[in-house]
Amino acid sequence: MTELVATEIRGKIGIIRLNRPPVNALGQALRSAVAEAHLRLDADPAVAAILLTGTGRFFSAGADITEFSGGRRHPYLTELIAQLENGTSSVIAVANGMAFGGGFELILGCDYLYVLPEATLAFPEIKLGNIPGAGGTQKLPRLIGGPRALGLILSGDPITAQEAVSLGIADRLVADLDAAVAFATDAVAAGLPRRRIRDRNVPGHPDELAAAAAPFLRRARGALATAKGIEGVRMAYDTPIDEGLLWEQQTFAALNASPESKAQRHIFFAERAARKIADLPADTPKRRLATAGVVGAGTMGAGIAMCMANAGIPVILVEQDQGRLDTGLARIRRTYEEALGKGRISSAEAEARLGRISGSVDMQALADADLVVEAVFEAMEVKRAVFTRLDAICKPGAILATNTSTLDVNEIAAATGRPQDVIGLHFFSPAHVMKLLEVVRAETTAPEVIATAMDLGQRIGKIPVLVGVCDGFAGNRMFINFNREAQILIENGALPWQIDRVLTDWGLAMGPLSVMDLAGLDIGYAIRKERAARRKPSDPYPFTTADRLAEAGRLGQKTGRGWYLYPENARRGLPDPEVEALIEAVSREKGITRRPVSDEEILHRCLWQLVNTGCQILEEGIAQRASDLDVIFVNGYGFPRPRGGPMFFAELTGFDRVAAEVERFAAEVGDHWRPSALLLEAARTGRLDAAA
Repeated sequence: MTELVATEIRGKIGIIRLNRPPVNALGQALRSAVAEAHLRLDADPAVAAILLTGTGRFFSAGADITEFSGGRRHPYLTELIAQLENGTSSVIAVANGMAFGGGFELILGCDYLYVLPEATLAFPEIKLGNIPGAGGTQKLPRLIGGPRALGLILSGDPITAQEAVSLGIADRLVADLDAAVAFATDAVAAGLPRRRIRDRNVPGHPDELAAAAAPFLRRARGALATAKGIEGVRMAYDTPIDEGLLWEQQTFAALNASPESKAQRHIFFAERAARKIADLPADTPKRRLATAGVVGAGTMGAGIAMCMANAGIPVILVEQDQGRLDTGLARIRRTYEEALGKGRISSAEAEARLGRISGSVDMQALADADLVVEAVFEAMEVKRAVFTRLDAICKPGAILATNTSTLDVNEIAAATGRPQDVIGLHFFSPAHVMKLLEVVRAETTAPEVIATAMDLGQRIGKIPVLVGVCDGFAGNRMFINFNREAQILIENGALPWQIDRVLTDWGLAMGPLSVMDLAGLDIGYAIRKERAARRKPSDPYPFTTADRLAEAGRLGQKTGRGWYLYPENARRGLPDPEVEALIEAVSREKGITRRPVSDEEILHRCLWQLVNTGCQILEEGIAQRASDLDVIFVNGYGFPRPRGGPMFFAELTGFDRVAAEVERFAAEVGDHWRPSALLLEAARTGRLDAAA
């Protein structure tokens, strides 16, 4: 068995290396091993200073997250840090790679920090619904000031080695461990003093925090961890360190037990589970993917091309005519220029990405591409025509992908003589920003094509989730039913702005009517026309008002009028009396007596429609596990991460309660609320067995 720590003495420098692959997670066994090694070296009279570092690419990725639910054992991380601070020897941390969360806090318990060029530091706890719990909120402000510390704690984003030096977190940048030992040896010879961060005072005044906190509060939409992070940093200014550390530990424990943190930990593990495919062996070979092509230079096609270029993959963008191609390429250049202007990428990187994108009006240019993604108009005859041409042009073994959001990938694949090479890659708009990628497996898609597509998703910075073929796949099938329920509520008596308010107050990034205005009402209108022949007579059709808005040219933000009014190109819409009058007229035409609709009814009917549809999708084998549906909605549809996704939220609420309401809605509203057999079983057992 590999030793959890390796120790050695070089001259007067004692060295402790963390050695718990793969990420040096600070579980109980590693904490104990570090504590024992430190005691031995600290008691050795030949050792003047102790150097603490990691192995491989990690100093330490932080706490062992599995302990969050299973309980912790001594020594706690706080106890290990206190031991380092109370020893007789100065401790120098050498960050050789990632130092996240508890790993960063372990560093803050040391006297000095040297960083290797590849080091990165971060407090990602906020992304798990929590705050640092072993000194981060109290010590980092003492080291670099409150506003800067708050930015790191509330963003959860990593900083580089050079940034750590610039901020004053790290004392020096060193080439390697040997260089760190040499600097430490010189420092000891010069009389290296103890320099505990806990003994410092926070520079500046606490009033400086307000401006730093404001943008995080706006984005947090009431998330408790954000408020507690601000409170913790504020306390550091004038609260005795031990009192502040105790508050931090107690707050960490309380947040850890909160539904918000449980939900975010659920998503953390769910995103990793989504990569695993039950019937696809881990050693399934992948196809070579060095070059790509995209058919269609519209908003979606241009975004997909940027995804490839951003990941270092040369891509050819093909359009029907030069004008459309020029427009698409100009859109791409403008996007990179905006990112450059905001400091998100360097000038060199912007030019490098642009240099990977070329354009053509000749589809023959795709002949040598390893992957071609179709991103043309959402109509079956158009997509089949494109795939017939690609079949004739593309080289053997090329992967042919469709970006369709609703259409039958099996039917698209049948337009080729190589259906095994066809797969769905459903990007979400804007494609270069949104994290979700639905990978749609058709009936004949080859295993290596699936493996390559899932690998590509991670390569281009997406979270890929495998789904099967049905109308709308997983995400859109659920969202369409969610949106349909909102439309029914509007015809029954609710108004668009009430529905959007209820759902955004609950935590959604946008309400369904605002989403329609953002996407363009013509998009949904065209999809509904395409789907009309497949609609069953028994299916409710509450989109009459939406159709009439589209037919009247009220297409949303791009025309300044949709469900809302958008004066002078405003991004936030205003309620429109004309829309309210139209809604009332449609209700009268359909013989519907309008009534007051409560906020609770809106919330439950929209959410439980998602859950019931999700259970149907699981029953049919369209998705592998319930948590995959949560990943889809959190990363593709603005579902609040602190709620954990619709399926997890239903579990927290209680499947029995959800099923009872679904049965009541089925009796009161209509047959489209017929409860899923899987939901009824979950109500009996308390768990979704299909989610295993």
